[in-house]
Amino acid sequence: MTIRNQLTLLFTAIVSTLLLLFGMVLYFVSGTYRQREYHERLRAEATTSAELLFGRQAISPDVFKLLDKNQMTVLNEEEIVIYNYKNEIVYESGTDYIDVSPARLNQIRLEGDVYWQEGKREIAGVMVGGSPSRFVVLASAVDIYGFRKQRALIWLLAGGWLLSTLIVFMAGRFFAGRALLPIRRFITGIDTITASQLSNRLREGTGTDEMAQLTQRFNQMLDRLEDAFRLQRTFVSNASHELRTPLTAITGQLEVALLAGDSEEDLRKMIRSVLDDVRDLNRLTNGLLSLANVSMDESAVKLTAVSLDDLIWQTQADLRRMRPGSTITVDLGPNESGNWTVNGSESLLRTALINLIENGVKFSPDNTASVQLSTNTNFFVVQVHNNGSFILEAELAEIFKPFRRGSNGQHVPGHGIGLSLTQRIVQLHRGRLTVQSDPDAGTTFSLTLPAF
Repeated sequence: MTIRNQLTLLFTAIVSTLLLLFGMVLYFVSGTYRQREYHERLRAEATTSAELLFGRQAISPDVFKLLDKNQMTVLNEEEIVIYNYKNEIVYESGTDYIDVSPARLNQIRLEGDVYWQEGKREIAGVMVGGSPSRFVVLASAVDIYGFRKQRALIWLLAGGWLLSTLIVFMAGRFFAGRALLPIRRFITGIDTITASQLSNRLREGTGTDEMAQLTQRFNQMLDRLEDAFRLQRTFVSNASHELRTPLTAITGQLEVALLAGDSEEDLRKMIRSVLDDVRDLNRLTNGLLSLANVSMDESAVKLTAVSLDDLIWQTQADLRRMRPGSTITVDLGPNESGNWTVNGSESLLRTALINLIENGVKFSPDNTASVQLSTNTNFFVVQVHNNGSFILEAELAEIFKPFRRGSNGQHVPGHGIGLSLTQRIVQLHRGRLTVQSDPDAGTTFSLTLPAF
């Protein structure tokens, strides 16, 4: 069932139920009012009859019966019965419609005014006069006109309820359609968006309701998806280009070696050159795999408590083995607690630190880099400084993108993967990576991580 039909039926059911309850209350109140009014009329008939028969200016019962028969305002099937204190009938209109027990008469004497109903006949009993002239007067009749009005009212209410329900159903369906019109437009707009048409956007309009907010959020999601697809295409294109270069070099060298009759020493040189290309290709492949892994779902990265100072010392030792001629100095700033623990992945943070420090060593003329660890409120800051060549200000933001390198790195081996991989790792750890470069002071990378 569509949302439009659900809303229509729900709205119709609610309004129809309210109308039904209102009609029932109205009918009940109308019936109560009719009953109370008829009770007053019967009591007035009983009191008037007793006054005419036994009052100061009493008339004979025969004359009263004659007047009663010819009175235009007499009630339908009216009967008047009067009892004395001995429960003896002293007057009866003669129709014999009712039969009253002594218990009922005693109840009337005690309460003074009693009203009850037997079938369609309604009876009012009143106490008239004082001792010893005490009379119980019973007046009864059938309110055919009142019941006829009640039947007419119930038919009117039932017809009005059915007509109102139909009108409410049609109006509810119309307004539900109007209310859901933005959703239909939303669905139609979504159908036009495909993998090859990610640039299409939904029309947001100028509204501030929930649908407008949903449309805005959906367009923002499309922006992120389009960026992701663009980065993926760029990644594949650049990766293909970077992989093609060493493979072409290896293929060319091997083909030349097969065609030429080189000496054993020349072949050894060629093999060493091919081996260097293979190692470079291996580093490139590992970098691409690492970049692809950290670009996946963040929930797949397991975070634990990592001692940042220990990790920096380990990284220093590893880089000294990897680059025997390098000089890496480490300076730990003041920390009152002595705790340098962060919440992160040790392997990923190790990769990020190796990339930053190794870059500092590569780009420094004397293969020297300095690492400083300090605290800043609830954050730890790792600064890696080198005296390498100046990075242009326009290139500072570009060097963190995959396969992008600054103009100062044209003669330094690399593929432009390390900094983009480091940036992604820092983002996974809710941190921040910035760079400052000065012609005189050198280049400093600042890695900020939240404390554990």
